[in-house]
Amino acid sequence: MCPPAHAISKQVNHHYLPFLLSHDPKVHAGTTTQSEVALRNELFNVDGFGMSWYTPTKSEFAPPSATSSTTGPILHPAVYKITHPALHTTNFQTICAATATTCVMAHIRAASTGVIAEVNTHPFVFGRHTIMHNGYISSYPAISRQMAGIMSEEAHTHITGRTDSEAIAALYMTYLTAGAGHGTGEDAWEQAYTTQEMTSALQNTISTIIELQRTLGVEVEPNDLNICVSDGRQLVASRFRNHATQQPPSLYHSASAGVTLNRKYPDEADGKAGRWGKAKGEMGTHGVKAEGRNPRARKGVEEHGRHVIVASEPTTYKKCEWKLIEKNRAIVVDGEGGVEFVEVRYPGQEV
Repeated sequence: MCPPAHAISKQVNHHYLPFLLSHDPKVHAGTTTQSEVALRNELFNVDGFGMSWYTPTKSEFAPPSATSSTTGPILHPAVYKITHPALHTTNFQTICAATATTCVMAHIRAASTGVIAEVNTHPFVFGRHTIMHNGYISSYPAISRQMAGIMSEEAHTHITGRTDSEAIAALYMTYLTAGAGHGTGEDAWEQAYTTQEMTSALQNTISTIIELQRTLGVEVEPNDLNICVSDGRQLVASRFRNHATQQPPSLYHSASAGVTLNRKYPDEADGKAGRWGKAKGEMGTHGVKAEGRNPRARKGVEEHGRHVIVASEPTTYKKCEWKLIEKNRAIVVDGEGGVEFVEVRYPGQEV
């Protein structure tokens, strides 16, 4: 198995950030500089790797839930975490080669708070819900106790590490499960919620963090809150920084790159620079030597299903397959693969 040249496992110290240096002046107050891009995107992500992939196995051994609104088998995340880069880890390679799923989430960590330990490595799981975060909460030690006081007892007790990101996850789950009829604690974590409820919970989480910072009485640096949440069927991800002109860390989406990444299909993630590049190809099924195409493809492009990929950096050589999510927007993906974008507002925002 040969991973793409810019797979997430290789983004530890190498970055690809198209579209970040040019912004619509109607949307952004100023042009982003190269130094600003480097400041919030070119970290060395060597402090841990984690991934979750959704599977129906757990639900096949559990009694049916009378309150779940999900049709079909309920998906739960399996989780793999390590405290170092994953690229040359045999277990990681074996899992990737032998696992099939319709939803996978992966994260490489550059520690801002908390020691380097598996409990501090993303993603964080609450029942069937998975949360991960790229960025930081400014002045987190000064508001951490207030954040804990807002969390439900169950969400706060579930925290095992000492990071701002896991506190974000617990606060999000508190808001997500606060509605009537969802039960409490772990029962509520097993329920399905609408994308509107997920989006509202994420918005409330971000607003609460900024409201708490405003009570400190001192000027606080802006926050980077690129947060991704999923229940295995639906997904919401924000690209957010509460500053009038500065950009958040990068976040892209694609509804076509899955075909390029999938080795069952004709294209190849690295194009002519990759495994099947010029003078490297082998005879394909029609006796033609491939250059930048996968000669072992089993399916045609038209056979690939609907899909959405959300990533901090593109993972294919085709820049045209990727779009940069606008600043202070959230991408919302429903259970059928439909996509919409919503604004993420915050206290003190200039109108």
